Amino acid sequence: MPGAPNKPPDTAAAPVPVAADSTTVLLRRLVPSRIALRLDGWRRPLSAELLTPYANAEAALARGELEIASGYVDQLAIRFAEPRWPTLPEPFQVLRVKVIRPQPPHWDPDHGVTPEEKEARRIRREGEAQVKLARAALEAETRKGTKTDDLAPELAAAEAALAGGAAGTLWPPLDRLWAALRERVPLPTAEARAAPPSPVTEAGDAPA
Repeated sequence: MPGAPNKPPDTAAAPVPVAADSTTVLLRRLVPSRIALRLDGWRRPLSAELLTPYANAEAALARGELEIASGYVDQLAIRFAEPRWPTLPEPFQVLRVKVIRPQPPHWDPDHGVTPEEKEARRIRREGEAQVKLARAALEAETRKGTKTDDLAPELAAAEAALAGGAAGTLWPPLDRLWAALRERVPLPTAEARAAPPSPVTEAGDAPA
């Protein structure tokens, strides 16, 4: 329309809705994030900028608002990638937001493969990352005294499925493992430092 003010196009990507039956998919990120926030490498007390997105995700999930919960997990993934925080150890780094950098098409390892093969490779990589993440999560929580010995068979079943290329049998044991850890692992807290000792009182102020 002549004379109308110019308006830049809306380039913001619409949020991808999370299907109503995808709670287990969300837990594959939410539960490892809970464990990541309990790792010993964080500075204490843990910042509310990390704890709040996680707490909001849990609250949204409890209300059945999976799309909103997924958005809060995305916020936490962005926090995990920020350089001001300690770097997460491998394999927890998979929980950070992925930074996509421009590159020539031929540098893409999936360049030139069929869409079906590309999807198969993506699923394979996701499965490998989840198995490594589950193994690290069990090790981290075992050190903290969480009961994990009965979950070793679930991890072994997932590893066997991955090694055998049976993607269909990979996810059930992993999902059972994450569901069990969600029940057993306490929610992350700030874990405030103990108050510093009081300064030495002067002789005249010492109690009688």
